[in-house]
Amino acid sequence: MSNSSSLTQFLLLAVADRRELQLLHFWLFLAISLAALLANGLILSAVAWDHHLHTPMGFFLLNLSLTGLGCICTTVPKAMHNSLWDRRTISYMGCAAQLFFFAFFISAEYFLLTIMCYDRYVAICKPLHYGTLLGSRACAHMAAAAWATGFLNALLHTANTFSLPLCQGNALGQFFCEIPHILKLSCSHSGYLREIWLIGVGACFVFGCFIFIVFSYVQIFRAVLRIPSQQGRHKAFSTCLPHLAVVFLFLSTGIFSDLKPPSISSPSLDLVVAVLYSVVPPALNPLIYSLRNQELKDAIW
Repeated sequence: MSNSSSLTQFLLLAVADRRELQLLHFWLFLAISLAALLANGLILSAVAWDHHLHTPMGFFLLNLSLTGLGCICTTVPKAMHNSLWDRRTISYMGCAAQLFFFAFFISAEYFLLTIMCYDRYVAICKPLHYGTLLGSRACAHMAAAAWATGFLNALLHTANTFSLPLCQGNALGQFFCEIPHILKLSCSHSGYLREIWLIGVGACFVFGCFIFIVFSYVQIFRAVLRIPSQQGRHKAFSTCLPHLAVVFLFLSTGIFSDLKPPSISSPSLDLVVAVLYSVVPPALNPLIYSLRNQELKDAIW
């Protein structure tokens, strides 16, 4: 038995038992992280240096790349270290920091995706008001609100989770520190309910953003279908589809991770799903956006 006052470290999920598979996971994580760092770094550089990309969407894409870099740098390095040196441990403070920063970046990413949906809605449905509704000051305020909301969400969850007494050992069923797996170690019913309440409030915000995204895209598609020229419709769709693909990738992997039936849950499946929603989106987001954005491709080249 252990409690949070005497707990000094956690045991993370071992990605593999055999040494060969551990090294394979190390090289896979290294390849994915390098691809994500390179792709997001290129987008950051392109948006920062090319004046053609000094637009609201370019500004939000820059912020989205920062969240992608943050997610990768929060979860992957420790997993690579443990795979390379055949270890499973993470310190108590290291786990708290990892949980905080991952919750911070993943929350900010979702709110930024919602803001980017609003950008597409205004650009297509209210083009005459685009410069007024999405001026530089308004964009800065919306981005700051996304980062601040993510920070507050991460702070509340981390403070509450690590204030709980832990008496169910120190083994986490995940390759990085995540709230549900730490809650399984708790022996405080009231603290557990408090965290569930916080998760419920967060879920309401997530659902509200999701409803806003769905409503916006319904209006966007209605407006696009009224465009008389096929070339105009194609151009409008090409600016929306990358964002829609990123939102779908983000939500589908996250929802499946949280709502998958316990009957199909297993350590290997949990590992795959965790990689899908924490590592793969930051690596694929730059590729998805650059494929349909000629200005971005030209700036990167």
